[in-house]
Amino acid sequence: MSAIRLLVLGAVRQHGRAHGYQVRGDLEYWGAHEWSNAKPGSIYHALKQMAKQGLLHAHEVAQSTAGGPPRTEYEITDRGTEEYFRLLREALTSYDQKTDVKSSAIGFMVDLPRAEAVSLLKERIRRIERWRSSVTEHYVPEDGPEQLGHIGEIMNLWIHTADAELAWIQGLIGRIEGGAYTFAGEGEPFVGVLAADQENPYATGERHPEDDR
Repeated sequence: MSAIRLLVLGAVRQHGRAHGYQVRGDLEYWGAHEWSNAKPGSIYHALKQMAKQGLLHAHEVAQSTAGGPPRTEYEITDRGTEEYFRLLREALTSYDQKTDVKSSAIGFMVDLPRAEAVSLLKERIRRIERWRSSVTEHYVPEDGPEQLGHIGEIMNLWIHTADAELAWIQGLIGRIEGGAYTFAGEGEPFVGVLAADQENPYATGERHPEDDR
């Protein structure tokens, strides 16, 4: 799956309505430009594509600061909300060792009820363990990577990465079950978005033609 769709839908949903530059600012504030493909061009492209697909509704609001066409604000639709939660649930349970989808899912997991988030994370554990077993059919960790020549180091990396994530998820589940964080239906949620007049300390400084729209 593409992390950019989940990130953009989640960012727009948190604002209620947001223009492209706000979405970009939020994703940079979360560091998503470092661990995903959430670059300016990809963000604006995703906004336009998902508007065409009916996942977002595009509102033309005010003249742009550059004097060009009206600025476009985006609002998530009912269909977009369904897609957002589908992507979120899939991202919490799927395992392919990629950081972008996993990080996106953790960033938005509090949009789900607490019990559901725990259930999805436990399913992720089952899938990682199943994936790990498929690797160890061909590679015996106890025998070391040398058994397959230097290529064994790749499987050694896979196993170490899977084991580290398993330990981390167990800890995360423990924290969630212990009452950490505010999940859906529990009260005022934590919203990590920039205020309209707040300077983004993590902005890349890279301009994009649509930043002023």
